[in-house]
Amino acid sequence: MLERTKIFFAAALVCVAAPARAAPDPDTFRKQVDAFVEQEMRSEKIPGVSVAVVHKGEIVLAKGYGLANVEHNIAVTPQTIFQSGSVGKMFTAAAVMRQVEQGKMSLDDPLTKYVPDAPASWRPITIRQLLTHTSGIPNVGEDFDFKRNYTDDELIKSFAVLPLSFQPGARYSYSNSGYVMLGIVIERATGRFYGDILRTDIFEPLGMKTARVISDRDIVPNRAAGYEVVDGALKNQDFVSVKMNTTADGSLYFSLDDLISWNRGVEQGKVLSAASWKQVYTPVRLNSGKTYPYGFGWDVDMAGGKPRLHHGGSWQGFRSYYSRYLGDDLAIIFLANSAEANTETFVDGVAKLWDPALVAVPRPKPEPEVARKVTALIEAARAGRLRAEDVPLAPANFIPTQAPYFVKDLQELGALTKLELVERSEAGDDVNYVFKASFGDRLVRVYYSVAPGDQASNFFLSL
Repeated sequence: MLERTKIFFAAALVCVAAPARAAPDPDTFRKQVDAFVEQEMRSEKIPGVSVAVVHKGEIVLAKGYGLANVEHNIAVTPQTIFQSGSVGKMFTAAAVMRQVEQGKMSLDDPLTKYVPDAPASWRPITIRQLLTHTSGIPNVGEDFDFKRNYTDDELIKSFAVLPLSFQPGARYSYSNSGYVMLGIVIERATGRFYGDILRTDIFEPLGMKTARVISDRDIVPNRAAGYEVVDGALKNQDFVSVKMNTTADGSLYFSLDDLISWNRGVEQGKVLSAASWKQVYTPVRLNSGKTYPYGFGWDVDMAGGKPRLHHGGSWQGFRSYYSRYLGDDLAIIFLANSAEANTETFVDGVAKLWDPALVAVPRPKPEPEVARKVTALIEAARAGRLRAEDVPLAPANFIPTQAPYFVKDLQELGALTKLELVERSEAGDDVNYVFKASFGDRLVRVYYSVAPGDQASNFFLSL
């Protein structure tokens, strides 16, 4: 969704496949997951979560923890309704592919076929590039009003005034705006709201009984409340307009049960043809000829030397994650009603309990010069001196949007005491680094990317 979100690469891990490991004892595994989830919820001060683990089509675990609604003391169950955030993008992509199969759209259609009054810079943009975040359309600026009920034309104009981040197809840069455009394009191509297409073509055929587009006005049984922490106190999610809660970048309700049904449909190749699913999972090829590990609404990389398909989401006091480990025929689903929930910690923690090889990453050799640059960026961010030219290939609104959060977070953390490189990978034309930064007893993951010409393309701190 269009919010403060982690804008970084989907790392293409190069691993050596480990020998197959037998599935753990189910009872022992469930007890370990219970202990891990409950401890992590306490540590992160998360009201409620819902977790599922599915192995070879069989449900190993499907359980709610904590509270769906703190004020009314309502427990989370597998039927509790959470918000999707950007996990909803995989459903938007499926809706697009349904129209492609029916001949109503083409992946190579220019965006201007559906938005004829678009700026000249948009003329090379295709539907495929919107799906793969390679269109160059940036996210909206810091002055965007999420409480306003925009028309589609007003949304298009708000995107069109922003210069493209790069030539279409040249780079990957995560763009919620591009997926908002896909929802508009679907309606113009078919005459139907994308949410109605999801209901008839995806949700109902797969038995996703409670999945739907968000509505604050409708009575939605089992709906969880979303929360965020403000100045140390738990608060309800902020208000967002009706329009901004119905866009195609991730404005869905669903339960754990719904995502278990989705997982079953995905595993069995339902609702789309085999050829379409293959396209969905194919990493995008950039203009340079190199590939980037993102398909149509899915991150596409490796875990334990085997393919992994996954995506996370964050919106209005909710976090979500869906991860498939193809070599192990395993799926992990995670839903939380806290903006502060660290989805990677939860999902990786559960995956590690199943098989440590799924989260094992070879330790790279130290690169002192890169570490020096990252340290300088951290200190500049702490002092409020981070400039757009420090990360020149980041989206134009990235530094203005994120810098205030960096200042607040880093000043609260205190002095940097250690910086350790833990991952290095290449994706598209970029080299991507993940550092583990120590601030006393607090650990933070720092993401840094460098494009050709030694130009920084990403810098982000994940608390």
